[in-house]
Amino acid sequence: MTAPLTAPERAALIATRRDLHAHPELAFEERRTAALVADRLEAAGYRPRRGVGGTGVLADLDGGAPGPTILLRADMDALPLAEESDAPYASTAPGRMHACGHDGHTAALLACAERLAGRRGALRGRVRLCFQPAEEGRGGAERVIADGALDGVDACFGVHLWTELDVGRVGLAEGPVMAAVDRFEAVIEGQGGHGAIPHQTRDPVVAAAHVVTALQTIVARTVSPLDTAVVTVARVTAGEPGSWNIIPRTARLAGTARAYGDETWASLPARIEQVVRGVAEALGCRATLEYERICAPTVNEPAMTGLARGVARDLLGPDAVATEGEGVRTLAGEDFSAFLRRVPGCFAFVGGRNAARGLVHPHHSPRFDFDEDALEHAVRLLEGVALRYLGG
Repeated sequence: MTAPLTAPERAALIATRRDLHAHPELAFEERRTAALVADRLEAAGYRPRRGVGGTGVLADLDGGAPGPTILLRADMDALPLAEESDAPYASTAPGRMHACGHDGHTAALLACAERLAGRRGALRGRVRLCFQPAEEGRGGAERVIADGALDGVDACFGVHLWTELDVGRVGLAEGPVMAAVDRFEAVIEGQGGHGAIPHQTRDPVVAAAHVVTALQTIVARTVSPLDTAVVTVARVTAGEPGSWNIIPRTARLAGTARAYGDETWASLPARIEQVVRGVAEALGCRATLEYERICAPTVNEPAMTGLARGVARDLLGPDAVATEGEGVRTLAGEDFSAFLRRVPGCFAFVGGRNAARGLVHPHHSPRFDFDEDALEHAVRLLEGVALRYLGG
């Protein structure tokens, strides 16, 4: 099994994470981050491939004997969010923040890579390290896969630091653990006019209001109660600022649809379009719909999940592994799903919440942070899965 980090290893791990946190970079802009990663890999004896999928980094570690290849992945991008923190490592980039733990993922995989480099003789096979850009809705996984990240790969594994779980716990479940993510935007066109003479108009605002309500029936009345889906309208806009007695010609609404099962996921675009167009037309308006797939459901393969569960129990104890009934599944999305749809693998949640220290803010919050003890757990979980899969 993996040994605890030494004091210098732990100090370097935390310093790396804080450096990355202070210098966040958005999707496909992760040049400083990628350079730091590649330079550290070279210093550890790797021959990293730069510019993968735009700004990603790949590196292989060949073991002492032939065998399969396992890919370990970390995402590197930050979010367009202004940080609200007085931490000494707070973001130095206005309007940009590591609010989802990707700084920790990158630091943990780097530390894992350095530790594995000293144990290559114990490996039967190959470890591929993938530092992926643009996880946050920009298609980074598909870009690195198109650039060869999965060539020759037999299994994959990734972790997500997770403030839904207490530090010292690991969340693992077989099957779907994160949802497919879609984005939609509808434009409803009517006939504008005077607010005091509505009968001479075709009011797109009223039509939009009915569309928002009707969209809720998709989940309530067309998705099986034994399945899971969400249709959320998150933005509604109409009219000009300052107007109050003018019925506009156009209203817009935008939102997200999410599902675990492939069948339900496949049905959502047609169902949403039917509701949007049908309701708008019933009220004398015309609607158009733009629909975009962001990522597929994240589905863990049973055997790889069992392997990771065994490593986590050895690492943190049998009671430390959270299961499906303990908040492990979520309707948030993750483009690691693109890897899992091609090769068997597992995506694990590494607890980072610490209520005693106030580290309880949700992901994508301007006050997000996690207990840095979780970093060592992530390092050793990544390392342990690679060693166990390759027979080390």
